[in-house]
Amino acid sequence: MNSRPEIALDCYHCGLPVPPGANFAVAIDGAPRAMCCPGCQAVASAIVDGGLDRFYRYRGALSPTPVPATESLASYDLPEVQGDFVRTLPDGDRSAELLVSGITCSACAWLIEHHLARVPGVVAVAVNASTHRCLLRWRPGDVALSQLLAAFEAIGYEARPAGDEGAERRRAREAKLFLLRLGVAGLGMMQAGHAAIGLYAGAYTGIEPEWEALLRWVSLVIVTPVVLFSAQPFFAAAWRSLRTRHLVMDVPVALAVALAFAASAWATVTLSGEVYFDSVSMFVFLLLLGRYLEMRVRHRNEHYSASLARLIPPVATRLGADGEQVVAVKSLVPGDLIRVASGATIPCDGVVEAGHGAVIEAVLTGEQSPVVKGPGSAVSAGTVNGDNPLGIRVASTGQQTRLGAILDLVASAQGEKPRIATQADRVASGFVAAVLVVSALVAATWWWIDPSRALWVTLSVLVVTCPCALSLATPTALTVASAELRRRGFLIRRGHVLETLALVDRCVFDKTGTLTLGNMTVNAVIPLADTGPEGLLALAAALERGSSHPIARAFAAVVPVPPVEAQRTVVGQGVTGTLAGRRLAFGTPDFAAGCFGFAAPAPPPGAGLSLLLVDEAEMLGWIVLEDALRPGAAEAIRQLEAAGVAVELLSGDRPAAAAAMAGLLAIPEWRGGASPGDKLAHIRQRQGEGHRVLMVGDGINDVPVLSGADVSVAMGDAVDVTRLHADSLLVSGNLDTLAAAVVLARRTRVIIRQNLGWALLYNLLALPLAAAGMIAPWLAAIGMSLSSLLVVVNALRLAGRDAVGRGAQG
Repeated sequence: MNSRPEIALDCYHCGLPVPPGANFAVAIDGAPRAMCCPGCQAVASAIVDGGLDRFYRYRGALSPTPVPATESLASYDLPEVQGDFVRTLPDGDRSAELLVSGITCSACAWLIEHHLARVPGVVAVAVNASTHRCLLRWRPGDVALSQLLAAFEAIGYEARPAGDEGAERRRAREAKLFLLRLGVAGLGMMQAGHAAIGLYAGAYTGIEPEWEALLRWVSLVIVTPVVLFSAQPFFAAAWRSLRTRHLVMDVPVALAVALAFAASAWATVTLSGEVYFDSVSMFVFLLLLGRYLEMRVRHRNEHYSASLARLIPPVATRLGADGEQVVAVKSLVPGDLIRVASGATIPCDGVVEAGHGAVIEAVLTGEQSPVVKGPGSAVSAGTVNGDNPLGIRVASTGQQTRLGAILDLVASAQGEKPRIATQADRVASGFVAAVLVVSALVAATWWWIDPSRALWVTLSVLVVTCPCALSLATPTALTVASAELRRRGFLIRRGHVLETLALVDRCVFDKTGTLTLGNMTVNAVIPLADTGPEGLLALAAALERGSSHPIARAFAAVVPVPPVEAQRTVVGQGVTGTLAGRRLAFGTPDFAAGCFGFAAPAPPPGAGLSLLLVDEAEMLGWIVLEDALRPGAAEAIRQLEAAGVAVELLSGDRPAAAAAMAGLLAIPEWRGGASPGDKLAHIRQRQGEGHRVLMVGDGINDVPVLSGADVSVAMGDAVDVTRLHADSLLVSGNLDTLAAAVVLARRTRVIIRQNLGWALLYNLLALPLAAAGMIAPWLAAIGMSLSSLLVVVNALRLAGRDAVGRGAQG
């Protein structure tokens, strides 16, 4: 079976060149076939031994070279892992949808189905060669899922869970059904238009009655599917609207379609009156076309949100005393050490303990450039390890990660409707009621003037005044703008953000962790008593243990003394606690000294944050921290000022440090030593002066002022409580995104005003003409649909990399 062929040029299985001297041949169809490697030899042997050598006769493309598995298949037998994609059926069988890599043609699907069907315990297997998906059903008592996945690999394919694709399938079905409705309407419009040409020409030149009746009946047959199938969403929405007693734009649409079709059908049956089949089909097609464009924008937004949730791998390689073990990501706990291979997705938030690698953080920041990580560097779930393996100490998993917070923000933003959209809905509802009243008055008037024209004039009024453009004007623009900001790493959490950002004229920055990176390091330790520098650092580390504030992170590498008791944190001031009966305080000079009745000493000269450590007997010493300036901070301030937004610095740090930062960044207005209450009072004062204030912060001490500002932004690495109270989140960490967000919000407001203005102007101009009988129903359908298309296309101008560059001052 393994005799060497006389000529060996290309691998019979994958088509790659056979290395000189290689002897991996397999007998297929009675002849030795050259193989390039043991992997192809093993796969070909498995195919032939299974009696499936017909695969090679019918395949339409060469098979891929087998790739060894990069993770243990046994992990897929864990209940925690199977819970995400395996279903248990009523009869006890289990089913799963798998994504199969390596499929090149229908012969591959045939091979997989026949090979898997031979495995004991497999009930059914179906492979879709187009989508590369396999629906597998098996008896868990007879065979394990890991064995089934190994069966795929035995013949050169890799099968992995397709994940929860329910929402994606729903969107795909919706798009497919919508296109089908649009296609039926378009076909009906064209064919009904052909028949209408004959009817219109016959009206001027004369036509035999039997031919006129034939054309009418042909039109009726053609347009009936358009009304019953393509226009079904309009009727369903209108009926739902009437049942809930809340008028929507589909009410006049459904009324116009139903009246026009019913009147035309009656005229066809009775051989009297006029028919409007061409107008009905054209109306439905053009309206569906506008809706389809709006749906595409919505699906693109939803798809981005859903793709984030699929970034986390189901398993991870945990390192322990017994070596490496592949476990479910759900079973990881803080403190576990995991290994992330090159090219793999990081499954959790954590800190690198071993290795150096370039990590791609595009999912969080929008930037494709790799970021070099080494021991001590923080990494986030969903990011990709670019080159070398990394040992990572787990800090958080699941919803507690930065990616989890992003998903929560996206979900909350999608569930909250902006005030401007709510107002537009109310306007549209009132407009629909007015349209129905006006249509009734027009019908009554024309019935008195000329009953033969009453119907089509009323139809024209219903169609031409349909508030589709009015209803699409605001949500489409907001959807596109929100997606564009999310692409830039700016996540909207509250519905009013875009509306308020457009009005902002003053931006107030916190300093630590906002204008700086928040990576505090110890710059100097100055003892004031007998305790040495190492002892001061150990006491401070013990007091700060358990805090996520940037100050606490400065002592992460310090070995603390035993835990303190009665630990109490005063936001923006410091922390107190008791160690072996010794009361301690650490924080700002006024706070730490004041805890024991001392007068606050003057801090040491120089830049940096000077914190005082005090016990109940004496002042122990100073610990001076420093923080690096956030890259791009100066450029961000310049861009904000260029956009007409005044910039302020409001810091809890001592005035000297705040002044130094303000001078470095050329910020004209600043204030240091501000408590959380002082910051909130300052914001209230600015608001009392008529300013709209944007507040940017990251610490717990910023929560009150973030809640009190007109619109607030928390940095992406802010603590949970800060993210919870902020209106939006800057996950990219790029401060220049703030100016882009302001400009885009202003441009969005301009687009919305343009859309609303056009929609209202169109209706005000078209309504008198339609009521006067000067607009035919088919022309009204064109006008209404073009107005809807116009607002959608206008909103799409907000997307794209140059959209913000064309910012408007609005």
